[in-house]
Amino acid sequence: MSSLTQPRSWERFFWPIVAAALLLALWHYSVIWTGTKVFPSPLNVEKGVAELLQKHVLWADIGDSLRRVAVGFSAAALIGIPLGLSLGWNPAANQVVNPVIQLLRPISPIAWIPVAIIFFGIGDHAAIFLVFLGSFFPILVACISGVSSVPQIFRSAGRNFGLSTTQLLTRVVFPAALPQILIGARIALGIAWLVVVAGEMIAVDSGLGYLVIDSRNSGKRYDLVVAAMLMIGIIGLVLDFGFRRLEKIKSVRWGFRNAS
Repeated sequence: MSSLTQPRSWERFFWPIVAAALLLALWHYSVIWTGTKVFPSPLNVEKGVAELLQKHVLWADIGDSLRRVAVGFSAAALIGIPLGLSLGWNPAANQVVNPVIQLLRPISPIAWIPVAIIFFGIGDHAAIFLVFLGSFFPILVACISGVSSVPQIFRSAGRNFGLSTTQLLTRVVFPAALPQILIGARIALGIAWLVVVAGEMIAVDSGLGYLVIDSRNSGKRYDLVVAAMLMIGIIGLVLDFGFRRLEKIKSVRWGFRNAS
């Protein structure tokens, strides 16, 4: 690719920093121009972050949110990937189960909050259940689609080498479908991060979502509200960046090359 379309290494960092600086400047001067006493300036938010750190609140809430996402997302992957492999491998079984999947998949995990509270009460289990629901269906559907799209020649070659069904799934089909599964998992992780914040606003008394709603209700501390919102965005960006780096590993991307 030519240098006209391929950004230089320094540009990949320079321009995002410039964009962030312009956004901060626009935010700062917008607060000054409007004269608002409600919405905080970047400097007020910075002071709010320092206050949360001094009170040892911020790291605890971040840890609680990440823990709930890790547990719910891991449970969704542990169940969704094997189930997706099985349904992708058996089209007849997938045809039977698919209507149920398509019925439940469009239901927003937020709509499950009242049901989660009934089942699990107020606490970690309700939030983890919501994260699980938000993660499960994207992983399951991506896995089914990935397995179904594996070229038939891969399966035939594996059988010619005497591989059993289990060996064929684990050594051939799963690696070939892995890139698509990872894309589904990255989408699921983004949904999980959104869901845990929403769940913490209602069903839990800790975490970044709870920090947002508690700061709003306790003295209308909008500096702390925006500080928590920024932390939510930054952590979401870091999680997405980590998955994108994982997708670029050569041993993961071979499925794309062979399918093309």
